[in-house]
Amino acid sequence: MNVSGQFTVQAPREVVFNTIRDPRTFVGFVEGVSELKEIDPTHFTAVFETKVAYMKFKFNVTVEVMRMEAPGEIEAKIEGTPLGIVGRLTATTRTTLSEAGNETLVDYSVDATLAGKLGSIGQPVLRSKAKDMEKQFANKLRAAFAPATPETMR
Repeated sequence: MNVSGQFTVQAPREVVFNTIRDPRTFVGFVEGVSELKEIDPTHFTAVFETKVAYMKFKFNVTVEVMRMEAPGEIEAKIEGTPLGIVGRLTATTRTTLSEAGNETLVDYSVDATLAGKLGSIGQPVLRSKAKDMEKQFANKLRAAFAPATPETMR
């Protein structure tokens, strides 16, 4: 299954890159990620919980940053084992940042393979969940760079 898309963030490309390359900051933009542990600068473990359709899933995941070229590209491999059911998640993500005037265009692609019970849900349901997660991620990332207003300074 391939899910891809793009969105813009009102911040310079270098600033956006430095924000999303920091694992501790990055996980704050992804709903359901907890217990992040750094094994070394390119390998991490975490727990990821999500609900897809009527089922709730919890994964132990490992992340390997395979390539990072500042300030424009990050590629990572994610492997997850769901807790409580048989299955496996394997994904490769590629994020490319490019300048778009005074904004940054974030272009992403996720190639995922799902086995077991999760894979049996069906691609349309999983694709919908992935798009929902992308919207949440984009909104949180945009909010991190939103200009301060009197209401946000309280």
